[in-house]
Amino acid sequence: MLRGLSLTQRLTIFFTLLAAAIVLGLGLVFIRATALHFVDLDRGALQDKRHLIEDIVRSANSAEDTKWRLNEALSHHHGLYVVARDSQGAMLYRSEGFQAPDAARSPNALPASGTSALLQQWNSDGRDFRALSFRVAPAYDGATTLDVLAAIDTGHHDHFLAGLRSTLLLYALLAVAVSGLLGWLAAHQGLAPLRAMRAKAAAVSGHQFSERMPVQAVPAEMADLAAELNGMLDRLQDDYRRLSEFSSDLAHELRTPISNLMTQTQVALSTRRDAATYRNILASNAEELERMARMVADMLFLAKAERGMALPNRERFAAAQEVQALLEFYDAVAEEKGVRLSVTGDGVIDADRLMFRRAVSNLLSNAVRHGDPGSQVAVTIDQDDGDTSVSVENAADDIDPAALPRLFDRFFRVDSSRSHPASEGAGLGLSITKAIVQAHGGDIVVASCNRRVRMAMRLPATPSGS
Repeated sequence: MLRGLSLTQRLTIFFTLLAAAIVLGLGLVFIRATALHFVDLDRGALQDKRHLIEDIVRSANSAEDTKWRLNEALSHHHGLYVVARDSQGAMLYRSEGFQAPDAARSPNALPASGTSALLQQWNSDGRDFRALSFRVAPAYDGATTLDVLAAIDTGHHDHFLAGLRSTLLLYALLAVAVSGLLGWLAAHQGLAPLRAMRAKAAAVSGHQFSERMPVQAVPAEMADLAAELNGMLDRLQDDYRRLSEFSSDLAHELRTPISNLMTQTQVALSTRRDAATYRNILASNAEELERMARMVADMLFLAKAERGMALPNRERFAAAQEVQALLEFYDAVAEEKGVRLSVTGDGVIDADRLMFRRAVSNLLSNAVRHGDPGSQVAVTIDQDDGDTSVSVENAADDIDPAALPRLFDRFFRVDSSRSHPASEGAGLGLSITKAIVQAHGGDIVVASCNRRVRMAMRLPATPSGS
């Protein structure tokens, strides 16, 4: 039933019911306490009259004297009624206009003088009575006892309680109504920050990411939520920016090979050519297609890495052995550029062997491509507390510090002074290296100063997810 109600309505109903329960509960407790207080008052009054009657009976000289004294002492007490009978049942005294019920006229086991007695209650002709029954022995006749019933008309108590109930009920209705209104106001005002956050969230779109939740303007209970939402928007804005840049860079990277393929194909089709020319054109087209295929494969690899790349072929192996194999592979390319390759240190790696080789290969390729001719590319392997770091250092122009944080972004190139058109890749190698390292739970950093560029990747002793 509450599922279709708003949070404000639910809180209002809760406040109203809570206020009703508290006010009605307090009213019932107050009425109950008042009724018990009246019982205590009546018991005290009846006990006083009992002592008075006992004194009169014990001090009287005869039955007639007892009757006269009782009438003299009790006839002026409004609402007090007394019935006195002797042990044979003969009426000695009865207040005018009072008729006691049979149960009250003939009580069993009446308490003796000086002992406590229980209150009796009954209703007669619409009137409520509360009474005490007791037995007293007169002094003038040692063989006779008097059975006495002293009663009080409690109608004035009932009238007071009825008026009190009406007053408390009216007050309870007003209090519940006011509490419900105040509860609605409190809930409406208390949830105002949520409405403001909703308005901010509604303004967020693919073209408008600048809106943020008002962390300082919301209550402390909502500050964490607002901060988390702002963090989410920051991540979404960053991802959207990177996605936009990636789409733009991807279109730019694919445009060149596609344009080359179209141009060469159109030129080849414009006139009849010999077989050798066609073979050269097809070979050139094949190179462009291979470049596009590598680019698509790299992009698919990065897409898998972003979704969480599994490591099904994880194993332990010596890092130096794998690096040495890669150095032998790059030896011919390095010799052509006049670059020397070296490796020092060793460490045990717990990782996917092929992914590790691909990550190191990308670092070596980048170092050889951008290294100064005649310089050295040094690979250093260190192991500390089980974590293994592999760093590749080469001599090259210093990288602008502002470009260092983006060095591992997709399709990012520092500047034209560091480009080598003859061997320029798609700009995805370092991005793939970072994705591989992060898939293993490690990290990679780059430093550049004094014409030395150093890229170091650290792999933990136990890969992430093991």
